[in-house]
Amino acid sequence: MGADYKKRLAERLAPLKEHAARAPERPGCYLFRDAQGDVLYVGKAVNLRARLRSYFQPSAWKHAKVRRLMERAASLDWIVVASELEALILEMNLIKRYRPRYNIQFRDDKRYPYIKIHWQDPFPKVTVTRKVEKDGARYYGPYPNAWAVHETLDVLRRIFPYLTCNRTITGQDPRACLYYDIGLCAGPCIGAISQEAYRQLIEDLGKVLEGRIEPVVQRLEKEMKAAADRWEFERAARLRDQIRALKQLATRQRVVSEEYLDSDVLALARTNDEAVVQVFFIRGGKLLGRETFVLENTGDVPDAEVLAAFLKRFYQDHPTPPPQVLLPREIEEARIIEQWLRKSRNAVVRLEVPRDEKHRALLHLAAQNAAEALAVLVQERQRERHRHTEALAELQGLLGLKEPPVRIEGYDISTLYGTAMMGSMVVFEEGMPRKSLYRKFHIRTLDHTDDYAALEEVLTRRFRRWQAAQEAKDRPGRRFDRAFALLPDFILIDGGLGQRNRAVEVLRRFGLAERVPVVALAKEQEALFLPGRNEPLLLPRESPALQLLQRVRNEAHRFALAAHRRRRQKQSLSSFLEEIPGVGPKRRKALMDHFQTLDALLAATEEDLARVPGIPASLARRIYRFLHDEK
Repeated sequence: MGADYKKRLAERLAPLKEHAARAPERPGCYLFRDAQGDVLYVGKAVNLRARLRSYFQPSAWKHAKVRRLMERAASLDWIVVASELEALILEMNLIKRYRPRYNIQFRDDKRYPYIKIHWQDPFPKVTVTRKVEKDGARYYGPYPNAWAVHETLDVLRRIFPYLTCNRTITGQDPRACLYYDIGLCAGPCIGAISQEAYRQLIEDLGKVLEGRIEPVVQRLEKEMKAAADRWEFERAARLRDQIRALKQLATRQRVVSEEYLDSDVLALARTNDEAVVQVFFIRGGKLLGRETFVLENTGDVPDAEVLAAFLKRFYQDHPTPPPQVLLPREIEEARIIEQWLRKSRNAVVRLEVPRDEKHRALLHLAAQNAAEALAVLVQERQRERHRHTEALAELQGLLGLKEPPVRIEGYDISTLYGTAMMGSMVVFEEGMPRKSLYRKFHIRTLDHTDDYAALEEVLTRRFRRWQAAQEAKDRPGRRFDRAFALLPDFILIDGGLGQRNRAVEVLRRFGLAERVPVVALAKEQEALFLPGRNEPLLLPRESPALQLLQRVRNEAHRFALAAHRRRRQKQSLSSFLEEIPGVGPKRRKALMDHFQTLDALLAATEEDLARVPGIPASLARRIYRFLHDEK
């Protein structure tokens, strides 16, 4: 990094540096944005002015990540808050909202499934959810996938036959559902179990999910003996079977500590451009599970900062942190993160580096697993890059391109009898999906099924946006959607010759027919319609190019279908709400924004309805009665 480079960068950043010097000497968050207004980085500071000044010192530019950030930074905003804790919470929310390019993120930023016990209800039911809320419920997890959740519940429901339905439990229903008949529900709806006994059953279920099986077994053994003493042999037999099943479940859990121990154990493994965090979930001294998280944008960031970023992101979505989190090294933000976790858990949470041999052994085990996971990840990345290179090289030859295609755009249309028609655009760069650049289109010009016309509308709107982006580039300060700013190396259409030709017509109107090739992939025989050819090409099933095109096509279909489903659900919810007396347009919109789907509305309690802004308790009661046909 020469003196000329530093001088040019300093000159470009002079207006931003002057702006930063006016920042207050108070806690807060700051956002660097690029020329299009997109957030590049979110940070927090105890003293905003001092922190921001540091970015404009040439000594800071020796770090590649800071240098790249400052090369792209065009504007700077800040938000002042009252305390360092508020700054931490705001920083996490802003990162989650904007997903800035230069902040550390989970590579696979999916929502993990949790088991949810609706403890706030008189008769708590048990469901699976990916959304954690502060609603009085208890959440257990996260689980690596939905299969792991349902496998767990399949075992536990036979031991603890819990509710899953949305009935209002009075204990006076004339008959129970099928689940009661087959032993998968305790039947509180018909009074087969009292409220007190049912809540004890659910309390035991929660303890088992926390790994505390022994206290439950001990209590059930006492009940079994008491039932046998009263000659209630049928009940004693049921309890015996429950105890046997719980003991079998306990043998599957590995004991990692003889003492009572509730901890999450974190270990970090890194290469030059990859970082993996392994988390062990230990409850009651038993290893309940483990999960591996891959982080991106770690670059030359120190280990302590990577761990701090992971802690904030992970426990933002993890509702019940344990009282102890074991770390492989000290982190600078430990005190403020502990304060935040204490507020979240309503109890003390300590971030600790192990001092005794027992805890260090746990950490060593987690570190070994993290290193193994990283080695597997690196091998997978290498194989994936090789497959992508082969696929892109094959596509280059098929399409007669000068270079391998970098950006591929896939399009699809989703409809059902002409209703709620949606179009999708997905973007793959260097063979990988770029979900931040996906876009959906509500079809505006049609009230009947016409895939050709719908495709024409989507492509017309997409390339109008490209034109607008080109114009905006020549006008400093004018913003545009970066998803539309670049042209693809080629377009993939889900369909056949007709769809391809209609797409070419649209491109011709924009003068792009020669610059952007169009390929169509028909599902029946996976026939490929290439530019300038009316005869389909059938590639071998093992062709890397065909497999990549199938991925793009399938992803466009999935994204269009998901958007279409959400739109139909909102339409059906809106239509249903129109029938409820006393619910006008404003309240209808509030209910739609809150519940999103008709199923969610039907599952709501009176209390849930009353929490919606603008819905008083009296109206919530009326809506609930209408939904459930109560007089």
